[in-house]
Amino acid sequence: MSHSGKPMSEVGLGAVADRFRETLNCDNNKPDFKELDLGSPVSPLRTRRSGPAGSGVTTTSSSSSSSGSVSCRNANNQLAKRADGAGNNHSGELSGSSESSPTAAESVRSGGASRNFKPGHGRSDSGGAHPLIYSGGGSVNSPSVNVFPTGNICPSGKILKTGMANRSSRSDVLGSGMGNYGHGSIMRGGAAPKSGDPGVTYSKGNAGCESAKRAMSSLDPEEVKQAGNDQYKRGHFREALSFYDRAIALSPGNAAYHSNRAAALTGLHRLPEAVRECEEAVRLDPGYWRAHQRLASLYRRLGQVENARRHLFVPGQQPDPAELQKLLEVEKHLSKCSDARRIGDWRSALREGDAAIAAGADSSPQIFTCRVEAHLKLHQLDDAESNLSYIPKSEPSGQSSSQAKFFGMLSEAYLHFVQAQIEMALGRFENAVTAVEKAGQIDPRNVEVAVLLNNVRMVARARARGNDLFKSERFTEACAAYGEGLRLDPSNSVLYCNRAACYYKLGMWERSVDDCNQALYIQPNYMKALLRRAASYSKLERWVDAVRDYELLRRELPNDNDVAESLFHAQVALKKSRGEEVYNMKFGGEVEDVSSLEQFKSAISSPGVSIVLFKAATNPQSEQISPFVDTLCGRYPSLSFLKVDVEQSPAIASVENVRILPTFKIYKNGSRVKEIICPTREVLESSVRHYGF
Repeated sequence: MSHSGKPMSEVGLGAVADRFRETLNCDNNKPDFKELDLGSPVSPLRTRRSGPAGSGVTTTSSSSSSSGSVSCRNANNQLAKRADGAGNNHSGELSGSSESSPTAAESVRSGGASRNFKPGHGRSDSGGAHPLIYSGGGSVNSPSVNVFPTGNICPSGKILKTGMANRSSRSDVLGSGMGNYGHGSIMRGGAAPKSGDPGVTYSKGNAGCESAKRAMSSLDPEEVKQAGNDQYKRGHFREALSFYDRAIALSPGNAAYHSNRAAALTGLHRLPEAVRECEEAVRLDPGYWRAHQRLASLYRRLGQVENARRHLFVPGQQPDPAELQKLLEVEKHLSKCSDARRIGDWRSALREGDAAIAAGADSSPQIFTCRVEAHLKLHQLDDAESNLSYIPKSEPSGQSSSQAKFFGMLSEAYLHFVQAQIEMALGRFENAVTAVEKAGQIDPRNVEVAVLLNNVRMVARARARGNDLFKSERFTEACAAYGEGLRLDPSNSVLYCNRAACYYKLGMWERSVDDCNQALYIQPNYMKALLRRAASYSKLERWVDAVRDYELLRRELPNDNDVAESLFHAQVALKKSRGEEVYNMKFGGEVEDVSSLEQFKSAISSPGVSIVLFKAATNPQSEQISPFVDTLCGRYPSLSFLKVDVEQSPAIASVENVRILPTFKIYKNGSRVKEIICPTREVLESSVRHYGF
């Protein structure tokens, strides 16, 4: 799509999308993460949270027949689709094919059962409503006692082979539904198919299955193609593909066979391959209307508007009205998305991109990548990362696709272009340089790519220079270097955090806080920036703010002892700043077991806050919550935590009038301020936080 708003076309490029995900999960050039040594700005960026593996757009279809095998059941609940040549002599050509869906749902109605497709995968689910069919005996009469018809399934689960002469001695087995085979398919010789095997399995004794078996071994391509059509109508796309492959091998110059193969590939959500098959069909027969229409639908789903229009409008033929309407909707939203992106209205770009996907461009890597770019520009880095997993897997699908453009740049270049921006935001500057250089190699004349390439190189150099100066303790010069990088990339949270480290070393703590605030605005979960801001607040004796930040860090990094100790000292300082008496407070205290009334009175009379658990070893609820008190003691080291076993110390329970267990009481400077009976963990911690600080 051009910058003028004229819709252009673009390509799905799976190899690039796959590399996109892999490089974003690599360990090279990891930026800042948690590190208490505030002397260095060069450290890992953030706590990475695992997410879903990269996967493509899930598509759905329907089938009530068994998976992977040619069903021997009657197809009385299957929706038969017409075969027409649309004015061309392509008998048996599939029409009304599943790729006409405006969304990722490739639906073939077969008894109402539905199934989901992921890119590159396909399977048919068993409807489950059909009775088990036994192969073998042709008579419908019941067999004699203790005699089973040939091929019947014995109570043991084995297949009886009595009376079957000249057969292999290997036992047939009942398929378990693995791979492409439906549960209940009989596997000859006991060998189960391997997962992914596109072969076809037959059961003995059914005329339809025998016909399919003959078709696969037939030398008549029309008979093989018709068997493929039958499987396609049932929603068995993988099996249909096997028949179409066979038909093409017998007659490679038949355009209808290639077009039908494209329909099966579409049902399996292998759109780039389907595009290549349709292009081959059109090459063999330039006037083949059905292949042109199918190709237009595929290009529309890939977001390639110009390519779709070229095949939708075939001289001498009227375009499909429904497909034309979908294309116009996609074109409208892509044009608005391009306009919004050009003026930096990223919320509108995100909205219009979503609308284009909903309108029918549901398998376009570039549109999904645009969503990633929009989230990044809106400072929603977590959303940008999570949306990477929704980018459809694809691959180059032909000459037309390789030259398709998106937002004025070649499609493959756009993927690298956005990847470079993500790498920059995550502080992986070297990876960013590599990605944008690839974009420049693919589309060297694009202005946006050229500008980003120059900026990325200069920002990476500025950051490297700032790091070197910081290590040499030349903090003022390091500040200037990081500032030069921020002039070129004003939304880079890593550079803000690194400059904050310089300001901290220079004793300019207010400026350090300001830069940390900027970094956290761009990237709210940036732990390194939060840590530096907490340390700066401590230097400024802004204890309320320091305690708040350290408590956030403590929740995110519960096993970090340095953070716990910093929190303890900030809490003690906060108490002192409020005029509270603080005596003998030590970091890392343990829960105190109280056994006498004198010990109890002395403990709760000490300055500060004490939390007391009244429990009994015979009380299950007490035993359940007792370990959580130990956890709270480590989490809030400036508070005193006590436990009283009322069975061992009934005098304390009597004085405190404890009748229900477990009971918690909170004391402040010797006075009781709160009593909680049988609290949840959440309620207990909330009360500890409220009365403790």
